Amino acid sequence: MAPVEISATTNPLRPTGERRLERISGPSNLVFFGVTGDLSRKKLLPAIYDLANRGLLSPSFGLVGFGRRDWDDAAFAEFILESVRKHARTEWNQEVWDQLVTGIRFISGEFNDPDAFVRLRETLTRLDLERGTRGNYAYYLSIPPRSFAEVTDQLRSSGLAECQDGSWRRVIIEKPFGHDLESARKLNDIVESVFPSDSIFRIDHYLGKETVQNLLALRFANSMFEPLWNANYVDHVQITMAEDIGVGGRAGYYDGVGAARDVIQNHLLQLLALTAMEEPISFDADHLRAEKEKVLAAVSLGDDLSKTTARGQYGSGWQGGQFVRAFREEDGMSPESTTETYAAVRLEVNTRRWMGVPFYLRTGKRLGRRVTEIAVTFKHAPEYLFSPTERVSLGPNALVIRVQPDEGVTLRFGSKVPGVGMRVRDVTMDMGYGHAFTESSPEAYERLILDVLLGEPPLFPRHEEVELSWRILDPIEEYWAGQGVPETYQPGSWGPSSADDLIHRDGRSWRSP
Repeated sequence: MAPVEISATTNPLRPTGERRLERISGPSNLVFFGVTGDLSRKKLLPAIYDLANRGLLSPSFGLVGFGRRDWDDAAFAEFILESVRKHARTEWNQEVWDQLVTGIRFISGEFNDPDAFVRLRETLTRLDLERGTRGNYAYYLSIPPRSFAEVTDQLRSSGLAECQDGSWRRVIIEKPFGHDLESARKLNDIVESVFPSDSIFRIDHYLGKETVQNLLALRFANSMFEPLWNANYVDHVQITMAEDIGVGGRAGYYDGVGAARDVIQNHLLQLLALTAMEEPISFDADHLRAEKEKVLAAVSLGDDLSKTTARGQYGSGWQGGQFVRAFREEDGMSPESTTETYAAVRLEVNTRRWMGVPFYLRTGKRLGRRVTEIAVTFKHAPEYLFSPTERVSLGPNALVIRVQPDEGVTLRFGSKVPGVGMRVRDVTMDMGYGHAFTESSPEAYERLILDVLLGEPPLFPRHEEVELSWRILDPIEEYWAGQGVPETYQPGSWGPSSADDLIHRDGRSWRSP
């Protein structure tokens, strides 16, 4: 047997000869601003450990936290260890942790303190010398947008935004990207005044999910779907993101933001763009983004927003065997709040492929169950061959891409019922990721953080996509601002009656996920 060649595609932490497609990041430092928040504790820090455990981080990797806590490096390492123990996806590996902890550092300071950024620069310089990180720095801004200008200006003033000797500097921004078109443009101007556009990575964690990426494979790696993926065969598309929980401890953030800004503007419009876009020339970032931007630019709302949009607030009641409070009764919530916890919109994509096909987007809290899916519903087949008695519960064909929690794809079609006579009813074929593949799916943040360190931007929307999304949502928000308090809906239901009216006007119904 020929010897195994060790290369970037060989994982040194796996048995010799076992190869994989993932690339390993090069030497680099990742700086977390807002490192003590819930997102870092539950998602980002565990993702770093999981990447290291999978052998995808360079042994020279350094992790630097920046925060107000009066911590030293050891206290920060203990905080990370606790987070990893509770939330990591992969099994514990002491050897991996021992390697990772040698590159962990913490800077205690305020965003408005230049001396803290001087200490950050000195720490990164020492990591370059001690661990060979070569001046490659990524800055993760897991902070409120109001702090972006201050932090990016401090990075520029301290010399930490400027590349030297072939190194790179990148910045990662968490949503929300503003609260409307104007604020999104201002935010973009602030960040692009310090970092070039190709060094800015806007995180939408939904784009890192395996099933979202599988939508591209489903469409373009198979010849059976794409010929039907158009207005000649598709009746409508439903994109749903439902949660069965309330706002909980996010009341301070959520009030004034609402379901549409929190979910539709980013997650659901990105899913719409991936569903409706034309086949790109390649999966390079520029080609993918160009096709998504064409879709978003072609979206129309309809002339009467009272008929093409719906919103609601969950009230109090019984859900899952317990009594839950209404949205306006949550801790920290204004009892006069007009913020919606449910939003639904009817959109059209005015392209040759999709002309006349409605796209229904909905999202909400305290709904029937937690689910995110894309349902492509096809037109009914001619029924002249089958009498009503022969069509037993026969609905339209549908292809459903389940994003969470049970990732997979379901195809619904009609089949003959066993027995004498010709009776037809719906059956389903189901592909679940957990059954079809032995590999477990990585968390979205693992993929996205690794892509930042590799400098691979296909899964990150650029500012044109963000602005086009706000162009769609801004008229809806302006209309809702004059409509008073949203309609109340029962917890555990599937939203307000106005959402049913929205889709019933077209002679259709919402799916029951």
